[in-house]
Amino acid sequence: MPRFSDLDEEFVCPHRHSCPYLEGLPTAWVWERFQQTQTLHSDYEYQLEQLQQQLDQSLRDNRELKRENQRIKAQLQAWHLRQFKGRKKTDPSTSDGAETRPKKRGAPVGHPPWQRPKPKHIDRIVAVPAPQSCPHCRGDGLHPVGELHEHVQEDIVLEPRTVATCFVHQQAYCPRCDRNVLLPGPGELPGSYIGPAAKATAIYLRFELNVSDRKISRFFHDFFGLKFVPASAYGFERQAVRRGAPLYEDLRQKIQALPVAHADETSWRHDGQNYWVWYAGDDDLAFFHLDPHRTTEAARSVLGEKFGGTIVADAFASYKGVHPKDWQSCLAHIKTKAKELAQELSLLKGGAADPPALEFCQNIQALVHNACQAHRQISQGPWRAGRAKKKESALRRQLRAFCSTALRHPKAESFRQRLLGPEQKHLFTCFRRPKVPPTNNQAERSLRPVVIMRKVIHGTRSSKGLENHSVLRSLFETAKRQGRRPHQFFLDLFTKTAAQVQAALYRKPIAAKTPTPLRC
Repeated sequence: MPRFSDLDEEFVCPHRHSCPYLEGLPTAWVWERFQQTQTLHSDYEYQLEQLQQQLDQSLRDNRELKRENQRIKAQLQAWHLRQFKGRKKTDPSTSDGAETRPKKRGAPVGHPPWQRPKPKHIDRIVAVPAPQSCPHCRGDGLHPVGELHEHVQEDIVLEPRTVATCFVHQQAYCPRCDRNVLLPGPGELPGSYIGPAAKATAIYLRFELNVSDRKISRFFHDFFGLKFVPASAYGFERQAVRRGAPLYEDLRQKIQALPVAHADETSWRHDGQNYWVWYAGDDDLAFFHLDPHRTTEAARSVLGEKFGGTIVADAFASYKGVHPKDWQSCLAHIKTKAKELAQELSLLKGGAADPPALEFCQNIQALVHNACQAHRQISQGPWRAGRAKKKESALRRQLRAFCSTALRHPKAESFRQRLLGPEQKHLFTCFRRPKVPPTNNQAERSLRPVVIMRKVIHGTRSSKGLENHSVLRSLFETAKRQGRRPHQFFLDLFTKTAAQVQAALYRKPIAAKTPTPLRC
């Protein structure tokens, strides 16, 4: 484009250096400033657009953080309510203003009272004469009546004493061993200065009443005058473990051959490190194993490489490594998860609230409740496979209908995806296989004594302590489930051979293999 200097004079504005319409400003300067202003205006518009985008993103982040803050507060509040929930208080007044008393705790009205059964044998009879004066008003002139009043009272006889027994052995010479040999006497533990009854009682106090070794030593000193250091109580456990190790391994084989086995695990502290207590068993057998890992290898050490029965457990992935024939996922865990999520969702307010997610959790709770009720009704009489199959199909359709819509709440959506995943085929195994319960309550109750002991002793410190708790806890719980008195069982363990103890232990019929006699 030609400049003004290249044009003829007739094409050039005479006022270009001082334009009256521009208040005397030169047109070239005005045009240059105009172009500069346009460039700055474009830059400002771009910067303003960028700032507006940043502001919108900040507002969205702020809203999301507020919702996340409300979720965390609701989660914390729900956790606090679960930990410190108190008694529900009823409204003292009804809608019409009439006052109502709160419901009395305990059995409902009309429930028959519990009375202690009278003893079958009376050891002694004490005749008590009639009173000469009234014990209430202190009045005289009482007249005896012919009616007798009997009061039966049970008490214990405290005769604590220690019996010292001297075993005098007749020896015989063995030419093969080239030494004198002898036989143990009845109730004798060769090389032990404390007898089997005291050791069995100490183990009973330890694993049934969760008494520490130091208090066990004090108990024997105060009641029986038998003195030994706390380390001796630990030695009693070691001696019982050495005698019970063959029974423990035989119990492991019986667990691996069960048609239905409950399995679960809980945490344990060992020398400041995290360990795990693995449990497997049923109503007749109990097996415990303390392991530093929570992996497939640890599960295989309990249930074997390939479990031929049905496992009732939670959705923990390590149980998949034992390749069970079938699996029942615990419905109680599903209901508890849904209940906890519903409690958190009910605490959310405003924009953070998610009514569809809350309704979803409530529906899952109702579904699990109906499934357990239906299984209980089907299991009461003869097993009807057709009826159970129809109920399973109906429950699966209902579950898919509840999980058909995506949820906005992240934890609820994750829970929904879990129910739609591979675990879904294991939720209703109890309707396909008889004698398979829908929940893993049996394993939870079996681990309760371990959890209580963990709170008392705060874990173990040595590998031998781990072995003590694994072996003795397994034998102790199995003896109780077989109808044996644990104290008597450990007394037999100290005084009889392993084959004799095994024959006396399994009194109930075991659904696994026939027990093989153990060698001493």
